[in-house]
Amino acid sequence: MIEYEKNLIPLAKELRKNMTPWERKLWYNYLRSYPVKFRRQQVIHNYIVDFYCAKARLIVELDGSGHYSPSKIEYDLKRTECFEQMGFTVIRISNNDISDNFRGVCDYIDCAVNTILFSGD
Repeated sequence: MIEYEKNLIPLAKELRKNMTPWERKLWYNYLRSYPVKFRRQQVIHNYIVDFYCAKARLIVELDGSGHYSPSKIEYDLKRTECFEQMGFTVIRISNNDISDNFRGVCDYIDCAVNTILFSGD
């Protein structure tokens, strides 16, 4: 079982109701019907991740313009390091890629899931 901060659950629920346009596009046009189950706005440890695939232990984070300031880059690196220490794989996708290269983003996620799930064969 994944450890998590229970006090973050209400915020995660609120974030599910108020997804960004890029989160909404990725969820409704791809991840919701993906053959391996993804969850959105999942609480893991002390954080809320955008999308999470338990079977692959994969976290997908979408990054808007706010993620490119020096302090936010450092914060995101700490988050990623924490997740990786817990055995998760983290991929980061820019909102611009969702807008400009949606098919490529979908292929990238599919490749990541399949690489993780079938790397032991």
